Amino acid sequence: MYKPKAGLPTREQILDFIATSDVPAGKREIAKGFGLSAQDKIGLKALLKDMADEGLIDSAPGRAFHKMGGIPKVTVLRIADVDDGGNVWAVPERWEAEGVPPPRLRVRERKRGALGVGERILARTEEAGNGWIAHPMKVLAPASEQVLGVLREEAGRLWLTGVDKRERREFAVADAGGAAPGDLVLAELAGKPPKIAARVVQKLGDPFAARSFSLIAIHKLGIPDVFSQEALDEAERVSKLPLGEGREDLRNLPIVAIDPEDARDHDDAVWAEADDDPANAGGWKAIVAIADVSFYVRPKSEVDREARRRGNSVYFPDRVVPMLPEILSAEVCSLKEGADRAALACHLRIGKDGSLKSWRFTRAVVRIAANLAYEEAQAIIDAASPMEDERGDMLSVLQPLWACWHALAKARDARAPLDLDLPERRVVLDEQGRIMSVSPRERLDSHRLIEDYMIAANVAAAKALEAKKAPVMYRIHEPPSREKLAALKEYLETFDVPFALGQVVRPATFNHIIERIGDADFRPQVMEQILRTQTQAYYAPGNHGHFGLSLGSYAHFTSPIRRYADLLVHRSLVSAYGLGEGGLPADDAANMESVGEIISRLERRAMEAERDTTDRYVAAFLSERVGQVMDVRITGVTNFGFFATVEGIGGDGLMPVRDLGGEYFRFDEGARTLTGEHSGDVFAQGQTLELRLAEANPVSGALRFEMPEGKGAAQPPRGGRKPVREIKRRGRPTNIRHQGKRR
Repeated sequence: MYKPKAGLPTREQILDFIATSDVPAGKREIAKGFGLSAQDKIGLKALLKDMADEGLIDSAPGRAFHKMGGIPKVTVLRIADVDDGGNVWAVPERWEAEGVPPPRLRVRERKRGALGVGERILARTEEAGNGWIAHPMKVLAPASEQVLGVLREEAGRLWLTGVDKRERREFAVADAGGAAPGDLVLAELAGKPPKIAARVVQKLGDPFAARSFSLIAIHKLGIPDVFSQEALDEAERVSKLPLGEGREDLRNLPIVAIDPEDARDHDDAVWAEADDDPANAGGWKAIVAIADVSFYVRPKSEVDREARRRGNSVYFPDRVVPMLPEILSAEVCSLKEGADRAALACHLRIGKDGSLKSWRFTRAVVRIAANLAYEEAQAIIDAASPMEDERGDMLSVLQPLWACWHALAKARDARAPLDLDLPERRVVLDEQGRIMSVSPRERLDSHRLIEDYMIAANVAAAKALEAKKAPVMYRIHEPPSREKLAALKEYLETFDVPFALGQVVRPATFNHIIERIGDADFRPQVMEQILRTQTQAYYAPGNHGHFGLSLGSYAHFTSPIRRYADLLVHRSLVSAYGLGEGGLPADDAANMESVGEIISRLERRAMEAERDTTDRYVAAFLSERVGQVMDVRITGVTNFGFFATVEGIGGDGLMPVRDLGGEYFRFDEGARTLTGEHSGDVFAQGQTLELRLAEANPVSGALRFEMPEGKGAAQPPRGGRKPVREIKRRGRPTNIRHQGKRR
């Protein structure tokens, strides 16, 4: 402790005191440390202000001071990176030292792999050698200090409306930062309720402009969308690498890639023919050729660091935020028609019953015979006529693929994986980014064909690595928990569909429920409820099987351009089979668990971004139909109303209970229903009815409905559970089990 001195301390003494103090040093601690009088404290305040203006010190929350360019002893940090060795790095959440880059602190975790990129921690900090160390004290809630929103003006004052549909507040704007009404901005919140004000820190442009909806998700969720110059330069260099010696030459085989029409990259291609080996009579030989990303993206490289930071590519209707720089993801690694490409080839022998007899992996060079859209491949097979062009006769190439797939389909049917045929929405844009249509994607045999070949290759990769006792990054899907099964039982009881707890639950158990329902009106919502019953799939090095696919060993191998997990599996195969450079380093093998947790978290972030962006596009598409009455289906019921989706289009909107009518509606939490106290009208999950679209907000993706005749004009729904009085009046059976056709 410093001895009291007469008069004010010097700047150097204050800096030394701050640096060596055992507690956060505010004005009070400095005054006490130097034994200052009340009069001297006035001078100290001015001196500290001068030192801050000179850039010598800065203040932390709580008015503690620290050296400019340094860090408070206790402060809030944001996790910025997890490196190849599993080390966690953080940066200060607030940094105002102009011209001084924020320092990176190495976080000493109590439990390895517990922290992920983007999380906030309160930490004790210390300077060690040439760097900083952070000791986490507790994990904080996600930052609420920053809000992504749109500015609006009212009575000469600016207000900020958040883009998150769950945020119903507006904030007065204290500093617009040069932004104007209508601009999409990133703002910081300050103050305490009820006086919270927003300060704009970044102007992002017009939220309604073409291709802005994906930018909202990118900024809201902190998705990295710009590669470092070092990574771009490195990608340019490695893209010129020769394919290398010793590759198996498969260029003579008519291998084809079948992908969505709007695919931005092509990871996989397939080939099959009848097996001439008498030991596999009636069976097939097949090759699943996968882009050899591990040849170009080496461990510890700049591109590898960027790929791990992203975890996966993120796909939006208007753009893709790739895991790899475009020269690799869309060019050199992508399996393009007519070009020689490096591939990791999975050679399969498939029995006539669809079982995998054997497999081997090689590094190969391939020349793709054709890049076909799913619809194009299906049309050729359905027409059973050759497609004559510069690519040759595609029918003769596709027919063996289809024949082999019929065998794989037999094996799939035998193991009875979970079969939920829920449509995926497709947003179609024109060249200017304007929405042309929103509709469910058509489900074709060509989709199932590619899925089954990919599943076979993924199984082979997992089993091959197990046989070599090599590290595996498994794709794990565990069985549903008992709590979720109990909730499903209660839900099914509202439809008079029995479901017994205590039985051994398999995917086929759920398939039987769907078969029992047949074509009843409530079939889609039951499938959605079954989907909600499932656990979240994740990546980990310990095998717990894949419940949904009914497989004991499963690893993602077929999409290394867009998933980091697949790249790790490739590297492990390269090492295990001695296929050359780009294998799995020992420290990566040791840290598979923490890496698995990180990439699982990043996958969930990507899914949220893609879902939210699609909701915004749907709301923009429907905004031109506000005021129209449309068919909707109830997707959820709460005590304050119900949520509904527009049939055939999607989007979630709220029908507030206050707008259902003047009577009181009783909420049954178990049955998830709203029942009118006097009318007996019932609104329940799964029902279809007509509602008027009252509002569609493209920025938040939120919809709001009202009754067709206006607020309070409730009418009974058309499908699902109906009020008994309405069912009798229409002459329909009162037992819902008899509605619809049975399979």
